[in-house]
Amino acid sequence: MRRVLDVENSITLRDGKIFNDPYEPANTLTEVGVLCLDTGEKRLLPFDHKEATEKHKSNACVLQRMLNNTTLLIGHNLQYDLAWLWANDFKYDGDIYDTMLAEYLLLRGQKQPLSLEQCAIRRELQYQKDDTLKTYYKKGYNTNEIPLDELSHYLDLDLLTTGELYKAIEADFNTPASASLRSVQRITFNTCKVLTRMSMAGIRVDRDALEHVRNKFERERKEILDRLQATTRELMGGTPINLNSPEQMSWVIFSIKPNNKKEWVDIFDYVDDKGFKDAVRKNSKMLFKTVASTCPACNGYGRVYKKRKDGTLYKIPNKCTDCDARGFLLTETKEMAGLGFFPPNKKWVSANGFGVGKTNLDALIATAKNNNMEKANEFLQDVKRLSAVSSYLSSFVDGIITNCKRSNKLHINLTQHITSTGRFSGRNPNMQNMPRGGTFPIKRVFISRWEGGKIIEADFAQLEFRTAAFLAQDKTAMQEIDTGFDVHSYTAKVISDAGQPTGRQDAKAHTFAPLFGATGYGRSKAEAAYYKQFVEKYKGIARWHSRLGDEAVNEGKITNVSGRQYAFPDVHRRENGSVSHFTMIKNYPVQGFATGDVVPVVLIELDRLLEPMQSCLVNSVHDSMVIDTHPDEIDDVLGIIDLLNTNLNDMIKKEYEIDMNVPLLLESKIGDNWLDTKDV
Repeated sequence: MRRVLDVENSITLRDGKIFNDPYEPANTLTEVGVLCLDTGEKRLLPFDHKEATEKHKSNACVLQRMLNNTTLLIGHNLQYDLAWLWANDFKYDGDIYDTMLAEYLLLRGQKQPLSLEQCAIRRELQYQKDDTLKTYYKKGYNTNEIPLDELSHYLDLDLLTTGELYKAIEADFNTPASASLRSVQRITFNTCKVLTRMSMAGIRVDRDALEHVRNKFERERKEILDRLQATTRELMGGTPINLNSPEQMSWVIFSIKPNNKKEWVDIFDYVDDKGFKDAVRKNSKMLFKTVASTCPACNGYGRVYKKRKDGTLYKIPNKCTDCDARGFLLTETKEMAGLGFFPPNKKWVSANGFGVGKTNLDALIATAKNNNMEKANEFLQDVKRLSAVSSYLSSFVDGIITNCKRSNKLHINLTQHITSTGRFSGRNPNMQNMPRGGTFPIKRVFISRWEGGKIIEADFAQLEFRTAAFLAQDKTAMQEIDTGFDVHSYTAKVISDAGQPTGRQDAKAHTFAPLFGATGYGRSKAEAAYYKQFVEKYKGIARWHSRLGDEAVNEGKITNVSGRQYAFPDVHRRENGSVSHFTMIKNYPVQGFATGDVVPVVLIELDRLLEPMQSCLVNSVHDSMVIDTHPDEIDDVLGIIDLLNTNLNDMIKKEYEIDMNVPLLLESKIGDNWLDTKDV
């Protein structure tokens, strides 16, 4: 029997944030709806609802009986529904069909909203959701307090909409154009169940270690701020600069200010690259250092007391208009303020002047290095690091504290439908945004739930590089993999020989960047030399990139070896022969096959092998899998990873019917926490 299922549950509101997961003690299962597509039978089963009566006590048995003879469980965002079912001791391990994930695959990497409501609107379905829950939540109701007939009507619409969406999606999958997506669909659905179990297991957080990390980041942040403020005063004189303001950072870096902010962006709509410099000069003014002096009108207080006719002062002061309530006056000097960079093209134009995001900062840092601008380089590096540290504090430290449960577990929430390539994303916090490498301090706060337990990480060796070598059938890359050639050391040597001494660890950031469409633009001269060398060395990858461009232009899409597809409806060939969207065209197949297709297959098998054990999967980041390992099962878990290594390529062949002639390899690390691990 094919059955559509949807759950409604109560929620917890804490510090202005809604928690609707089953790991909150106060949250309960409110109502479950089930629709049988084969018979039309529909059941709406109340559980913990204010209007539930004695006759509803048998609903648990009714629901389990239906699950027992269900052959395909259909839902929209089934990670959510499965977690609630399993957390309430309902049993189901049969096949699933997630309409949200299926629709995501059919979008072929194109960004579209994937809520049930938006899918229904986009496909013009007969049944569409209403706003019952939102309306009652705004009034302060919890789910189990919403009148049962209205909640049931809402649930009924969800079931009907999901059932109709399932049929429409399946009609699309049954067309020849979508036939190749079936294998990816099957793996995607099976991965959904694994990620649900992983989230339910949770990973233990050492709160003391987390506080130590917070203090370390806050000290670093203060040190950077002190340096930046000192340098800013040196660069700008008395002009006050808010380091958190993109607009004011643009003043410091580019030394100019738009004449008219409202018209600034529009000015460049019809300006080509040749006229860019003139347009900037005509519509902005150069900034000069200033000297600050105490405002004589208010004596530096920023406020003045007006006098009454009788000479007495009013009790409430007014803002000083002479200094705009700042307490000081600024006098311009004849010395240019700021660093004096000039943006290379109009893509850098922003509402604040010019963009100061990470990509632009990297390009500016490269320029500073190339021109031996030590002070500018130090300043820009600090600006970049300040942004990173601030993000670590807000996204990771605060994110972990907010979402960690009373049990000291963080339930990792990995999503399969956010990225264009197919790799995982995450929420609360997004662990996929962790910096690569083994030095990120946040990883130290994750420990085993068992006394004497260990954290074991199984990490693919050079997965993207091996993937690219296979997809391109590049002979040089394949030979290097067979011989164990150290590609990172080679990268470091090329950059060092070009005049920029670089260690192996720092070189890792560049080694595989060209696989994902990165070029030497915005790099130092020495780094750009490596990017050029990459194309010359791996000619097979370069030729494959060219073939991908041809396929995208001719077909409007790319079909990867797994069958996953990426649509490029707006792709075109330019007058010079190059192809638009080329960065994405080169990036998607490598990243998609490596972390969107290969990693899930291995994750599914690893989960299956761990099933009879106490040890469990607790996270997956990029191309690694993290296992909380019981002290009595350490050797067994390491043995499982060794077993996986014996047939990784066979697993990929079985699922996607492709012969991988480039070997895949998992490397094991073990430690008392996720950071301090040693190679096995």
